[in-house]
Amino acid sequence: MKSLFFAAALAVAATSASAQETEIRVHYAIPTIWADTQEALADAFMEKNPDIKVRIDGPAENYAEGVQRLLRESVAGTTPDVAYVGLNRWRILESRGMTQPLDGFLGDKAEELGYTRALLSLGEYKGKQHALGTSASTLVMYVNPDLVKRAGGSMENFPKTFDGVIELAAKINALGDNIDGIWIDRHDWRFQSLLGAHGGRPLSGDESDIAFDSEAGIRAAGLYQRFVTEGGMKSYGDNEARQAMPAGTLGIMFESSSLQKRFEQGAGDAFELTVLPTPLAATDKNSVYFPTGGSAIVLLTDDKARQEAAWKYMSFVTGPEGQKIIVENTGYAPANALVIEDDAYLGEFYKNNRNARVAHSQVANYAGPWYSYPGPEGVAVTDLIAAAMVDIAEGADPEARVRELAETLRIQLGMK
Repeated sequence: MKSLFFAAALAVAATSASAQETEIRVHYAIPTIWADTQEALADAFMEKNPDIKVRIDGPAENYAEGVQRLLRESVAGTTPDVAYVGLNRWRILESRGMTQPLDGFLGDKAEELGYTRALLSLGEYKGKQHALGTSASTLVMYVNPDLVKRAGGSMENFPKTFDGVIELAAKINALGDNIDGIWIDRHDWRFQSLLGAHGGRPLSGDESDIAFDSEAGIRAAGLYQRFVTEGGMKSYGDNEARQAMPAGTLGIMFESSSLQKRFEQGAGDAFELTVLPTPLAATDKNSVYFPTGGSAIVLLTDDKARQEAAWKYMSFVTGPEGQKIIVENTGYAPANALVIEDDAYLGEFYKNNRNARVAHSQVANYAGPWYSYPGPEGVAVTDLIAAAMVDIAEGADPEARVRELAETLRIQLGMK
């Protein structure tokens, strides 16, 4: 009889514990980078918070697809509680009234928690905090030193200008039909990065006009054509390029620093993959900026109980412990100052990982906003930018195409 009593008591206790457990749904994108890391973050968080269960939704293939899915789920009433979105995408959700401000959760001690003003600016709009950065990346050069050496170059004297990089790429490209000299994706973020390297900006300060139809913008876009005609760049897509780099058949690749770990693992012992900063082309180095790629996390649920649980999760993944997991499992730079300042978190990691220090230093020195084009057509115009870069790579006159693109965007975004 006594055993039946204890069994019943245990059943009641289990039911009560289950009833107290709060489940939160988490959305993310780009599984090739994030799948394992998301699982690691969820496991580490739930170990510290056994009363909160993290359920991870099936990932979106990329940030653009992810935002479109979130918009559809909002209409259907099936929006997740928390979402990781591109740093240039969260304002789309804010414009639809989907994001919940975080100011009340952050309080007045954000700086002490590692959220510097620069980091907070990545998710701030009109005086309110709508998002927190979870990862940061800039455009870097991935280099195969073996191919550089075979082409007559050296890592010690690696060129620091785009002219020099293109000249070296041509020599690498001439090594054989199975070797490619250089590659960069035709993509809004990559174009913004080349633009920032020349000291230009996509938009005017008040976001009322397009600003990339400048000398800086024309020179930046013109690099796409030069990479093809002078450097031998092929027209394959990013999946092929991301296979070619670690396979040892691509000499120089301009790509997000977030792919560092993946490329290093792919190259293995075949060659020593090296990360170098993107060349600075602006006369005034103070005008240089590299748009900060990566992700931000937003709170979407308006349910008070789940908001509390979701905030615990958000503060964990953006805090030092979560950021340590993200840095160690991806090529992203941290989005919390404490994890950089305190060697207890990443001191040993940086000591043994020169590539990461190079990439993260570029973030620290030149990080800037990944411009999000305003209005409901903000996402659509990024496809127009990518298409223009394809046209230029394939032979369109850079100046004429850039000016045409700027006028198209002004009309599309209601600026004229």
